[in-house]
Amino acid sequence: MNIGKKKKLNVRDKARPDRGHMERSGSERMERPDRDRIGKTDGGHMERPDRGRAERIGREQSERSGRGLQDRTDRERAEIADRKKQTAGKKKNNVVHIKGSKEAGEANRRRRRNRIIKRIIIVSVLIIAVMAAVFITYYNSIREYKGYSVIHSSKTNYEVNASYIKFGENLLKYTPEGVSYINSNGDTEWTAGTNIKVPIASARGNYAAVGDKGGNKVAVFSTEGQISEKTMPYKICDIEVANQGAYVVVLESDKTNYINMYTSNGDIVYEMQTSIDKSGYPVDITISNDGKKLFTSYFLVEGLSTTISLTAYNFGEVGQNSNADRMVGGYRFNDELIPKVEFLTNDTIAAFSDKHIYVYKMKEIPSPYAAIEIDGEAKSIFYSKEFVGIIQKKDNGYVMKTYDLNGRQRFTYDFNMEYDNIFASEDEIILTGGRECLIVTKSGRTRFHYIFDQQIRNMISTSGYHQYIVSFEDHTDTIKLKAKDSRKKSQEPVQGTEDKDKKDTGKTSATEKPDGKTTEKTTEKTTDKSADNTTEKTSEDTTEKTEE
Repeated sequence: MNIGKKKKLNVRDKARPDRGHMERSGSERMERPDRDRIGKTDGGHMERPDRGRAERIGREQSERSGRGLQDRTDRERAEIADRKKQTAGKKKNNVVHIKGSKEAGEANRRRRRNRIIKRIIIVSVLIIAVMAAVFITYYNSIREYKGYSVIHSSKTNYEVNASYIKFGENLLKYTPEGVSYINSNGDTEWTAGTNIKVPIASARGNYAAVGDKGGNKVAVFSTEGQISEKTMPYKICDIEVANQGAYVVVLESDKTNYINMYTSNGDIVYEMQTSIDKSGYPVDITISNDGKKLFTSYFLVEGLSTTISLTAYNFGEVGQNSNADRMVGGYRFNDELIPKVEFLTNDTIAAFSDKHIYVYKMKEIPSPYAAIEIDGEAKSIFYSKEFVGIIQKKDNGYVMKTYDLNGRQRFTYDFNMEYDNIFASEDEIILTGGRECLIVTKSGRTRFHYIFDQQIRNMISTSGYHQYIVSFEDHTDTIKLKAKDSRKKSQEPVQGTEDKDKKDTGKTSATEKPDGKTTEKTTEKTTDKSADNTTEKTSEDTTEKTEE
């Protein structure tokens, strides 16, 4: 017997895994003892681990894992119970249901239905508001006003030779003694002495140029006051101003005409020379808003016939590449007089003859766009960036005809009021004569027909809604139209005077957006290029376009 030697252990079989030997999560595999975990004795013999100890450890881990899962389940149930207690006293719509339950589905359907109803209500309110705004706008556009209220009144000195044109949003008054800027309240903002014998004026935007026809002086103004004064080398025939204050003048010498452009400060931009024998006499000129394009009308006598020549110039890059004189196009008319040409927009030109109204497009080079035939003689013409129009004499008064720039007639309007001024604003046409005024809307309806107590010198619209500046002989009023006439006045005119009470004999409707200048023409050209022709002589009245 070998005493002291340990008995060898049979280690051929590995220890079986214990099912209870799991991690606390319960999802990992049980640990298995392997050969590396079997220790060796001092004698080098293999030793089996304590099997009872391993089983005990496995059971403890299994118990802890089971207790953790049970604890989490209990906590979740407790949280659900607490939420139910918290929401027990609230309305059903706010109850939070467990996902997938019948109550949850019903609550979600109710919430979706309520959201849809709210959206329908909001959209309906918006549609009603838009429709109400459209209706109010339309109603105001066709509404006829019977009276007015005076917002502001200012005393003014009567000057028989005063003329007025639209200047910015207000009024420019010019006389041989000076120029004044009148604001929307009728107050004079500033006055500048010019000492111009026969003033002619042109205004566009916030700039105006006043020249001495037959003289040599030109003065340029902004709404802030006078900018510059320039003495021309030759007699002034015509003047036209652009949006930025640059202006063009037609100068006349014995055998030569000049078309010169200057900046608002009086610096020369370009000079063109034309021969009277070859080109004829300048009748009218017009300049584009940006000052880069020029359109002219010249009258030439050739033997026993007369010829009108319309010529277009471009002072931009296209004109530089065309030829030395920058001419980019021209048109000739036999036995037809064209006394008025005008840029309606920066790229659209209207030429008014005694037989037609011609419309040209000129982005860079001119091209014919429309021709409107005039049946009969036109007493007056007016225009804007959206339309052109004429007024003709008829048996019992006058008829106003308005056309779009495609040549289609928009409306006709019959009236029997004697007038001497005409002005078109953004959405209406204003006629005044004596103490009487007539305002026709852009759709051809009567907006205001009234007889004042004093003679009207001038009347234009302002930026205010249905507000106007009316100049009388000794004061200027800013008025606002009213539905009813509450003012006490002698509405009946004196018998035998020109202030007979005349009413409209008819009206037709159309749709348009008049916006811009107006021109009045009678039989002989005078020095006035404004909307203030107060005589029955031939004249051309041009007012700068307004936008409410």
